Amino acid sequence: MGVKWAAIRRMIKKEGADMICLQETKKEVVDKAMCQALWGDVEVCWEMLPANNIVGGILCLWSETTFRLQSKLIGNGFIHLAGEWIKEAQHINLVTVYSPCDIHNKRLLWDNIKQLKDSLSGGLWCILGDFNNIRNPNERFGIGKRISGDNSITKFNDWIHELELIEAPWIRRKYTWFRPNETSRRRIDRFLVSHEWLDRWPGSYQSTLARNFSDHCPILLRSKVADWGPKPFRILNCWLSDKSFKEVVHQCWTSHQQLGWGGFVLKEKIKRLKQRLKIWNQEQFGDTLKRVKKIEAELNKLEEDTSHRELSSQEVTKRKQLQEALWVVAQAHV
Repeated sequence: MGVKWAAIRRMIKKEGADMICLQETKKEVVDKAMCQALWGDVEVCWEMLPANNIVGGILCLWSETTFRLQSKLIGNGFIHLAGEWIKEAQHINLVTVYSPCDIHNKRLLWDNIKQLKDSLSGGLWCILGDFNNIRNPNERFGIGKRISGDNSITKFNDWIHELELIEAPWIRRKYTWFRPNETSRRRIDRFLVSHEWLDRWPGSYQSTLARNFSDHCPILLRSKVADWGPKPFRILNCWLSDKSFKEVVHQCWTSHQQLGWGGFVLKEKIKRLKQRLKIWNQEQFGDTLKRVKKIEAELNKLEEDTSHRELSSQEVTKRKQLQEALWVVAQAHV
């Protein structure tokens, strides 16, 4: 699946996401097995807009216990999902956007979404994704920053106003996109919600999460903190390629006879196996996840410390070294 998709899978588990919407997947075909591996569960639903010659592409995934899809529309640059948010028995409309860069095609996308929203009545609205547009000059920094006024800013804000949407409150870092060489930064990804959405979930806010392999930061929309119970039993892909893995599992599973009824015996054997595999993993691979998180933290700290200035030559070199190290370490944790 690759290190990028493995990082997404870890983020889903860490944040307890009910739904994810990915832009610029570069995937022309997505199958059930791929979605299950990415989501980390066999009970997953999805809709996709295929990439065009590995350019663009949108993928939405969600738990079938969270959202019940009732209708959909897949257009040029967007996916519209309408259905019931099961926990609150609430009808909602979700539109995931991957906008082109040029203003002409942006206007076509904006007009299509406005016509869609005007044609439907009822329900709450959330329009999210990569809009490839800032809302004010303070949302960009670095090379390419225009001094004069930007007509696209005005048109983008007018479109948001016409749709009667507002931006959910932000926390954490200011920018959501970074040029690979760190010469430019933008806030071009966001969640736009209807007033009715905030009336229903007044605690909603969007958070800019730490990034790793992508030039975009993940954006999380959250309305409340939920307790998702105990962590699932997890197997790393790198274990399956190690010849000693099956031997360790077989030895641990058969070496101890646990007394009791069937469910209790299974629970105790799995508990014992988890403890044994934890030790074996550190002996064979080291704690790769901690190393990944450590390098990610260093990368994101470097970005935060230089968010209002350009990187020095030493910082550019350091960032390149950290990125290379992250790719190497993450390969063992895919």
